Amino acid sequence: MERRTFLAAGGGAMLALGTGWMLSRPDPATGLLPGAAHAQTTDGALPEIVDMVKGNPDADVEVIEYASFTCPHCASFHANQFQLLNSNYLETGKIRFVYREVYFDRPGLWASMIARCTGDSDFFFAFSDLLYQRQSEWLAGGDPSVIINELRTLAKTAGLDDATLDACLSDAAKAEALFTWYQENADRDGINSTPSFLIDGEKYGNMAYDEFAGILDGKIG
Repeated sequence: MERRTFLAAGGGAMLALGTGWMLSRPDPATGLLPGAAHAQTTDGALPEIVDMVKGNPDADVEVIEYASFTCPHCASFHANQFQLLNSNYLETGKIRFVYREVYFDRPGLWASMIARCTGDSDFFFAFSDLLYQRQSEWLAGGDPSVIINELRTLAKTAGLDDATLDACLSDAAKAEALFTWYQENADRDGINSTPSFLIDGEKYGNMAYDEFAGILDGKIG
């Protein structure tokens, strides 16, 4: 289970900057940009962030996953347990599955902004699969400008063009809204590690498929 320091409360101002910030280098000691404390947040109402849902939206049993696109344990879960859950519970309509992003770092936010670029849940989940499958490639090296370029390349393989990517990655209000949404979710549901799950409101940590399936079968049965 991944346990890392989440982006600090109040970091929304830092996150709500546009493309220029995204291609800048953070201070190696703090992880923040020089002068980030003085950054201006967006004005006015923030856009609504909607849950990304897969499976049967009307199912009696709901599973909410909290995960980060930069978390290796989350990548392992999606390569293994999730594939079986998808085949046996989502595609068969037995459960409602909700994916909620957690932001340990800026690359996780950038990945999320691209995944949500079209607003379509099918694209979101398909691109999420790509992000996890190729996580070690687009995160390699850790240089922010390289990561951005790798994410853009990956997004183009999924069908997005440069104009669309520019618009998504420079949407300061969306970045601010996503960060605020993440903080509210994490605070409300007590999320401090990833992957974490709420199964009908009860919190669980990462677990083997058989254990997960046993819990679901007990609730469905």
